[in-house]
Amino acid sequence: MPTLIPAPMRVTAVGNKPKLIHEFVGRATSKTSDVSVAHMNSPGGWEEPGQKPEFKEITLVLAGVLRVEHKGGFLDVRGGQAVICEPGEWVRYSTPEPEGAEYVAICLPAFSPGTVHRDA
Repeated sequence: MPTLIPAPMRVTAVGNKPKLIHEFVGRATSKTSDVSVAHMNSPGGWEEPGQKPEFKEITLVLAGVLRVEHKGGFLDVRGGQAVICEPGEWVRYSTPEPEGAEYVAICLPAFSPGTVHRDA
């Protein structure tokens, strides 16, 4: 039987500025461990520590620019584009442009603070 998620859950973000995270599917909202889906709004100038997660992260940028730093440089992912980051790959997300970014993040398995492995 299909499961309705009547509303997302607000999840606390990490970073230098307030960022809105609304989890629709995942450990917090649906008690789902195999996948998480979250809608995010990051302000311009937001950045978080680097991370080396145990999960695959697929990010679909709806508007603005999400910068994804990696060991070889960085990618600027713009509205209408997506990026896939593999498990064990070091990445660092930020929104360098003034308008920030709106995007959807899908993690396989679901995001967990214990498996994201943020830089100290």
